[in-house]
Amino acid sequence: MIYLDNQATTTCDPRVLAAMLPFFSEKFGNPHSIEHGHGRMAETAVETARGEVAALIGAEGREIIFTSGATESNNIAIKGAARYARRHGVDRRRVISVVTEHPCVRESVADLAEDGFEPIFLPVQSDGRLDPERLRAALTVPTLVVSVMTANNEIGVIQDIATLSEISRVAGALFHTDAAQGVGKIDVNVKGQGIDLLSLSGHKIYGPKGVGALYVRRRPRARLDPLFSGGGQERGLRSGTLPTPLIVGLGTACRIAAAEMESEGRRVLALREGMMTRLRAAIPGLILNGSVEHRLPGNLNLTFPDQLAQTIMAACPELCVSTGSACSSADIEPSYVLRALGLNAEAASRSLRIGIGRFTSPTDIEGAVSALVTATRFGGVGQSAA
Repeated sequence: MIYLDNQATTTCDPRVLAAMLPFFSEKFGNPHSIEHGHGRMAETAVETARGEVAALIGAEGREIIFTSGATESNNIAIKGAARYARRHGVDRRRVISVVTEHPCVRESVADLAEDGFEPIFLPVQSDGRLDPERLRAALTVPTLVVSVMTANNEIGVIQDIATLSEISRVAGALFHTDAAQGVGKIDVNVKGQGIDLLSLSGHKIYGPKGVGALYVRRRPRARLDPLFSGGGQERGLRSGTLPTPLIVGLGTACRIAAAEMESEGRRVLALREGMMTRLRAAIPGLILNGSVEHRLPGNLNLTFPDQLAQTIMAACPELCVSTGSACSSADIEPSYVLRALGLNAEAASRSLRIGIGRFTSPTDIEGAVSALVTATRFGGVGQSAA
């Protein structure tokens, strides 16, 4: 098997696994039971991890709230801001996002219509980026929250977060970014980029599944209400006993990413460029979707000239790639992200997402290129999508 679906998930780094294992056995304490040694040991491990997560994104440890992943973090950020505003009589009702956002952001924003808010989804340009002037125009109506993802999970396109956040700040809106795909792969700095709220996930950066974090700016404070009731852990925003092993894993993954991101990015980019060069030479008419310049190092989203993506994948059972977001894989409709770039349904159905990562080798790339070229030449032409 050749794994090239690192936007969907990443394998757990062996160093992360080694750090986690003791907290499943001899270091099993509850981090909230600080009256005894086992609890204090767990609490120390959690706070160390909190600092490691914060360091990766240029935050303070006390600005990090642990969650179950980016989906929960996104929901707390967007719905929590709306609940606080409604409870305190804030009259701003517009919430702005982008049509290419991850489903959990799109649905979180859309859900707010039931509470009297006005969801707005802005289109993107043909390269997948949001035009800052379009955001500026939308902000002429008083807005509560703007949510724009750092890097797209399907096409890998990186948004100009610093510019978008500044436009939002001037208009008096909170700025949230789903950075699950960007953190650990590109430089993300909440202070330098003017970010108020940021979501991240462990399993996108070679950490464990089931854990993530939400950055909540402390000064000036970004105000949120919790989504559910409980014991008031995580500064009252996310109640529940913390999963110490998973949090240790997340912290370790962040520490490794901080140390290795630059060199890893160069290596992954070289693999991507080499793969793209060879595929273009062998498959005339191959199209890269989204911006080339503003793109994650390991992402390729390709539209093939003749065959359906599903046909190509069926012809390459050893190759792990995808047709889009893992979180919407049950949807039989063509990718809404690609449609937003201007692709029609038929072209979108001929598109594959390839995600190169930390453990991808040159041999993997050679095998993947060979498999894809063979599939497109001899795999047979699939039926066009309606």
